[in-house]
Amino acid sequence: MADKRSAMRRASFPSLLLSLVAGAAAVAGFAPVGLWPLPVLSLALLFGQLSHAGSARSGFLTGLAWGLGFFLAGVSWVFVSLWVYGGMSVWLAALATFLFCAFLALFPAMAGALQGYVEARQRIAPALQLVLLLPLAWSVTEWSRGWIFTGFPWLVLGYSQVPAGPLAGYAPIVGVYGVSFLLAMSAGLLAWGAARRRPLTTRLWTAAAIAAIGVGGQVLGGIAWTKPDGAPTSVALLQGNIPQDMKWQPGKARATLETYARMAAASPAQLIVLPETALPLFESGLPPEYREFLIALGHRNGGDVLAGLPTGSLDGAYYNSVVSFGRSPGQRYSKVHLVPFGEYIPLKRLWGWVIEVLHIPLSDFARGGVDQRPLAIGGQRVAADICYEDAFGEEIIRQLPEASMLVNVSNLAWFGDSLAPWQHAQMSQMRALEAGRMMLRATNTGLTAIIDTKGRVLASLPLFTAGSLSGEIQGYTGSTPYVRWGDTPVLMLWGMLGIVLLAAILTRP
Repeated sequence: MADKRSAMRRASFPSLLLSLVAGAAAVAGFAPVGLWPLPVLSLALLFGQLSHAGSARSGFLTGLAWGLGFFLAGVSWVFVSLWVYGGMSVWLAALATFLFCAFLALFPAMAGALQGYVEARQRIAPALQLVLLLPLAWSVTEWSRGWIFTGFPWLVLGYSQVPAGPLAGYAPIVGVYGVSFLLAMSAGLLAWGAARRRPLTTRLWTAAAIAAIGVGGQVLGGIAWTKPDGAPTSVALLQGNIPQDMKWQPGKARATLETYARMAAASPAQLIVLPETALPLFESGLPPEYREFLIALGHRNGGDVLAGLPTGSLDGAYYNSVVSFGRSPGQRYSKVHLVPFGEYIPLKRLWGWVIEVLHIPLSDFARGGVDQRPLAIGGQRVAADICYEDAFGEEIIRQLPEASMLVNVSNLAWFGDSLAPWQHAQMSQMRALEAGRMMLRATNTGLTAIIDTKGRVLASLPLFTAGSLSGEIQGYTGSTPYVRWGDTPVLMLWGMLGIVLLAAILTRP
């Protein structure tokens, strides 16, 4: 018996290695590579392995291996911000990055553990395990990752379908988590149909079901949930390409101001947008002549300039904000969803020492109000969000349907030449699709882009170049189903499925 158990342990190593590789390969399904079928295939392989897990422990380890491959390949850019810009030593930054990815891997591991537990006790038919239980467990753990400890919804699998995947058409109805659930269900069907000794009729039925899900998405993708509103607005998105290690040096502030002044003055656009903290000084410290320049520029162009800069003061509360200058009365939006340890320190008495380790300027912002309304600037009603906020769909729709367009300002110089700018832009594409609104992205080093209501990038600037992206943007009115109801219908569906599956588990002898 001992020899048999040892052989089983040895035999499991190739399986865990396969899961690790499959998880890493799934990252190519996201931007910039964009091979959207890969996450489906990767998840189908994982689900197929989990269908034979035999125990909660085996399911946990299989899911953990997949998660480690996925997150180490997909979000290891965290290392760049910790080491290059955060001032950590190499070994400490590497350790922190690994531990962070290992924590994220616990979520697919929990889905795997549940499947292994149920499979070992044969409480649910194998087909239901693959087609309902595993997709449900997977989606719930992804959603949980999106809110626990303020949330890290990066690389939710549904993002891989925007804009070219057939499931993207569901996004205006069910949002990114609903798309993820349909993707996981497709993967479960594929795993069931591809298993050995399946009758031909079973394989045909599963293929038909997968095709029906894809065709449904394609049909829904052709629906215009919102309609144009008013005249188009000319826009210019400025990408200053200011190196992060120079951005906050006092002696460099004047050069940065001059760079953006020169770029803005050259544009005749009605709405000129500068990136997050593009002006590296507090609004109260902005030179009066610079403020007057921005206001005059807005008047000259018949519109407004929207600039990212901190507001408040170091002596009191300060905010990560965007402020408008120009023909309209001055308005502002202050960031609501702050990044822990990057923009604020949770439980300062416990974690205050982190400020000394991470040399991040302005690392304790105050939170803006959740009831902030769209900015009436440049002839549009602008729902602004700052950097990481556009990872949270339910928070973006707070300003809808009042807003006619979306604007994201970001500074991703923290992450160097990595996958992060592309992955972040793909989340903006999903937000545009969910909301039925065009999206403007103004970033310091990229990816600066204009995105249409279908989540397609109409124009963009190359990474790590200075430039101005000009174009026209159309405001929209109306509500998609997702704007009306957010994630509530999907959560209700999951709750009902969970009750049915739990009843089956408890009542089957």
